[in-house]
Amino acid sequence: QVQLVESGGGLVQAGGSLRLSCAASRRTFSSYVVSWFRQTPGKEREFVAAISWSDGSTDYADSVKGRFTISRDNAKNTVYMQMNSLKPEDTAVYYCAADNTRGGSTWYRSPPAYDYWGQGTQVTVSS
Repeated sequence: QVQLVESGGGLVQAGGSLRLSCAASRRTFSSYVVSWFRQTPGKEREFVAAISWSDGSTDYADSVKGRFTISRDNAKNTVYMQMNSLKPEDTAVYYCAADNTRGGSTWYRSPPAYDYWGQGTQVTVSS
């Protein structure tokens, strides 16, 4: 069983920055991918970024590439997402998710692929 706890959301003006954290209870993440998704009311949950715990490889949605950076701290069992140059359209509830690595090139972009989710943290970007 894995428990994920997000933090770091808040209200920021357009152009500002926030750093989200996802702290995990599990001590051995060597075979996991940890991802961030976001969701706004009435819309489907959307992939934002992913990181492989084993080798640190990353992937980003086109909408955030160059602005967001996902990283991990092995010692703290924590994944971070640094969000810079925030835009009003980045406003959403952000969720982290984790699951075992599996075959296929983009499985991690699909929300149903994950068994473990955090409770979400609200990010609001004002114009």
